[in-house]
Amino acid sequence: MSTPTLRVGLIGYGLAGATFHAPFISTTPGLRLSAVVTANPDRRGQVAHDHPDAEILADADALWARAADLDLVVVATPNRSHVPLARAALQAGLPVVVDKPLAATAADGQDLIDLAAARGLPLTVFQNRRWDSDYRTARRLVADGALGEILRLESRFERWRPTPGTGWREGDDPADAGGLLYDLGSHLIDQALHLLGPATEVYAELERRRPGARVDDDAFVALRHAGGARSHLWMSAVAADLGPRLRLLGDRAAFTIYGLDGQESALRAGRLPVGPDWGREDSERWGRLTTDGASRTVPSEPGAYQDFYAGVVAMLRDGAPPPVDPRDAVAALTVLEAARRSAAEQRVITLPAGASH
Repeated sequence: MSTPTLRVGLIGYGLAGATFHAPFISTTPGLRLSAVVTANPDRRGQVAHDHPDAEILADADALWARAADLDLVVVATPNRSHVPLARAALQAGLPVVVDKPLAATAADGQDLIDLAAARGLPLTVFQNRRWDSDYRTARRLVADGALGEILRLESRFERWRPTPGTGWREGDDPADAGGLLYDLGSHLIDQALHLLGPATEVYAELERRRPGARVDDDAFVALRHAGGARSHLWMSAVAADLGPRLRLLGDRAAFTIYGLDGQESALRAGRLPVGPDWGREDSERWGRLTTDGASRTVPSEPGAYQDFYAGVVAMLRDGAPPPVDPRDAVAALTVLEAARRSAAEQRVITLPAGASH
């Protein structure tokens, strides 16, 4: 007897929906993209071209009316709508994947977790950068003990975009959770907490460097972790010369790698995430392990965004844990809020025990 395919409703077909969600939903065994919600005429045409078997709906209410025909909802919309749409999906009796950040505040994120628990429904968050090649390689080295005790993580998402954009990410309404701290910091902080454990102290510097910028476009966050390690995290739109993507310092060795994981550029180019070469980095992009002044290249783990949606299938079919625990997203939001407070008050913020765990 064959296992029924899980039917997915996707809300939003902008960059997140079209590039980071639909390709994986449509290629993950066990999932089928059944419906897409978008009112934009151009995007409706794009959906019809990319996924001709998917029903195209003008608004979320039309999706809720078809709740009985769905097994999962994916929220891939602007940040301010994450909470109301996820709440509506849960109230309609549907499991939910929410793009990062889960919410604009830790309190709102926790409310969603509480609602999902009360309804007995799975909830998870698309923290896809846990499956970046560079981060997966760093995790492997830590697990193997190649670096010894970890002393410091240095991690960067830097860009050269000297002119501010016009979208919601550049808006200063707190409900939009705009700016680089929330956009890129959501990934960096999630990786730091995932790798090194909960944070006990947060220090941050948030700047608006570009003429006309309304939100932070150059940021630095420093964390002290409960285990004693520190994380130094940079996110910038004004970096004309990019630093290392990741540098991990241990008491036995260091690991350094440059360049961004190639999965995003492949997706933006229209490549589907299939085949044995998906996520593999060329050897010239591998990082290096340095011990006592001697360095050697380290083969990179393949990037594997597809593993997130494979985990969603296991969560829905087998009752497996979610691929990303939503409590991890609330922990990261707690750190993000502390970072904003630190920058505003120009001081280190001490987190209560368990606040970022």
